[in-house]
Amino acid sequence: MDAERVLNVLSDEVWQPETDALFLQEADAEQPPQRGVLDVHRIEAITGLRHMHRDRTLRSTDESHGFLGVVAFLRPDWAVEAVRLVDLPGFCPRGAVVIDAARQARSIRFCATHLSLSQPLRIAQMRTLGQHFQRCDRRQTILCGDFNEWRPWGGLALSRRVLMDTFRGPAPASFPVGRAILPLDRMLTNTPGRVSEVKVLDGPGIRSASDHRPIYGRITLDG
Repeated sequence: MDAERVLNVLSDEVWQPETDALFLQEADAEQPPQRGVLDVHRIEAITGLRHMHRDRTLRSTDESHGFLGVVAFLRPDWAVEAVRLVDLPGFCPRGAVVIDAARQARSIRFCATHLSLSQPLRIAQMRTLGQHFQRCDRRQTILCGDFNEWRPWGGLALSRRVLMDTFRGPAPASFPVGRAILPLDRMLTNTPGRVSEVKVLDGPGIRSASDHRPIYGRITLDG
């Protein structure tokens, strides 16, 4: 990864000023000690968002910037109530970052993850997340990340049967970056919230910085 190129693309082609949260996948090296590959202080300066992994207990290792490659940033005016790391089953280390936050009397749960290429493992991973959500207080949950799910309807992994809740959202094509035909990257929310808009971003820098196109979405909050 060319870290400088990624930061330039974030600044010039990706960043939307009204954004509340930013979630990155594969933003730490895969091999131990899983060093962070991006400058989180520059990301904070570019976006005005706050890095959610400053506490060592919220990172994979001393040298990583997130949890198993997932790195989260949130606007400072969200009051963060809890940040939890959820290990997901699989052959390769996978995980999710779950953030409970509140603003203007609205409580939201953000969950960012990167799922397996294997459908059976995706089902097990989403079941693990569904069970985690069931143990938490009930609130609107925004579930996003690289789901590696190519079918627009989502399959069993994204079903109520597995997640124990109904999550919906568009399935825009985001992969491969040069000619996007597969909806691997998703943004979903449970009812009565709604994903009101999802855009797949594109540009010359984006096409040279990643094998996926980033997605940007707007969520309608319940209540």
